[in-house]
Amino acid sequence: MNQFLLKKSEGAVQANALQNFGGFPITLILFAGIAIFLGLRLRSILGRRVGFEKPPVPPGQMPGFGNGPIIEGRAFPAQPGRPVPDPRSALGERLMQIVNRDPNFDPPKFLTGAETAFRMIVTAFAAGDRATLKSLLSESVYQTFESAIAAREAANERHRTEIKAILSATIDDAELIGDQAAIIVRFTSDQVNLTLDAAGNPLVGTEAVTELTDLWTFERNLKSKDLTWRLAAARSG
Repeated sequence: MNQFLLKKSEGAVQANALQNFGGFPITLILFAGIAIFLGLRLRSILGRRVGFEKPPVPPGQMPGFGNGPIIEGRAFPAQPGRPVPDPRSALGERLMQIVNRDPNFDPPKFLTGAETAFRMIVTAFAAGDRATLKSLLSESVYQTFESAIAAREAANERHRTEIKAILSATIDDAELIGDQAAIIVRFTSDQVNLTLDAAGNPLVGTEAVTELTDLWTFERNLKSKDLTWRLAAARSG
């Protein structure tokens, strides 16, 4: 399986050895219980809101997505499927608040880093890689993932996830509250997700490639010396 929404997240930001990834520092959730984690693919695990996420705006209704807006006199070239919000839009103005507070924040580089983090987190969850997850997640989200991994291990089951392609990654919303910045990124990806028993037989999921949409909220305290944006909430959208 390379800034963030709307309330204050729990826990102090932890150090991350993966901080600089192409200029982006790399360092959600309604679930019914551990049993659900054992039977569903990763995107189903990220069904509970954690942190301070607000209901997302439906696709196409967020104003001002552009393909290379100028922010503070600088043109931000956008890649196909990675549009950057127009700074004159309501969303762009909220991003500008983060730009003005954090000179390291660059929307295109942020999207590149968020995409890298998406791949790393999805892959690490499937592999049960706790160390990687701990460096990229907020404390409350990490505890959720760790509980799911432990339950899966106790049942002698394993999760297989393959990200075939990330079709798009767009900034869906952003907000700065005090020193806490949060940004929601909408990922559309082609994935294969399977939960397997001890003998390697599929329990849930399919070998077929499925297109999935996920809304992930990354956050960071702008006063912190730690430049890592961590996953604070996620859900399927």
